[in-house]
Order: sequence, then C-alpha cells, then structure tokens
Amino acid sequence: MDEFAERWGNAWNAHDPTQVLELLTDDIVYDDSAWPKTMRGKADVREFLDHGWRAFPDLTFELIAGPHIAGDGPRAAYWWKATATHQGPLDPPGIPATGKHIDFDGVDIHEYRDGKIATLRIIVNMNDIAIQLGLVPEPGSTAEKIMVGMHKLRSRFTRS
Repeated sequence: MDEFAERWGNAWNAHDPTQVLELLTDDIVYDDSAWPKTMRGKADVREFLDHGWRAFPDLTFELIAGPHIAGDGPRAAYWWKATATHQGPLDPPGIPATGKHIDFDGVDIHEYRDGKIATLRIIVNMNDIAIQLGLVPEPGSTAEKIMVGMHKLRSRFTRS
C-alpha cells in the first residue's frame, strides 16, 4: 500500500494523466467533491484531470496520513494536503482565474481490484476553497452578514 500511495501521489504531482489513469481500472467509478458528477470510466477522469490542471497548473499534493487499510476488504483511506494557484478558468462552472493561492486538505477513499483503484471517493471542503478564491465571503465578515440578511429577506417573501 505504501508503494501504491507513493505512485499515486507522484502521478498526480507529475500532472501526467497517463500515469494517473494507469492506476485506475477501466471501469473506474470516481466521485470527487470538486466535480459536478460521478465519473465513470477513464475518459470521464481524463476530462476532470484536464480541467483541474488547466485551472491549477501548479497543483501539488502531500500525504499527511495513511494508508489507513480497511480490515474487511481491499480498501484504504489517505489524508492529504494540496496547494495550488488559480491560474486558469474553473470550468465547470466557468469561473475565471483569480490568481489566488489556496491550501486545502482532503481524504481519498480507495477500493482496489487487481492492483488498481476501482472505486474512488475524494472529499474536500469546497466552501473553504470558495472562500480562499474569494467566491464566497469570509465567515463573520460584513459581506457574509449581508448575504445572510438577504437570504432571510428572500425566505420571508417566498414562504407560503
């Protein structure tokens, strides 16, 4: 598992889709908080990689902890940290580059078959990333208070 984790991290940090895709089964089911749909198959994952590295060409990952190996099957979890600069469009949904540097952490949950990842779930705090990119206001800020106030006002008018 340690060797696989190193290969996985190196593939991502190399920004080489071929290396990443080699570690996945052909029928991979890949669910990532940062993507609007569950990916099924390598073509879907390749599209995700292309979009992600276009938006964050300096994206790098560092393993914090893991692998945490499941006792009841071929599964493992990893806790990692990422850093990146938003240098290209975030598409979807179509957000232009902000030039902002972000730091965030997340968790990978891998299920393996034949030495490759067959099912992958990646969990990240998208709200934290949106705050760092300036897409939503900081907690406790005046902008957040205005946003909450507008939501309360809207709710008052839309109730039956």
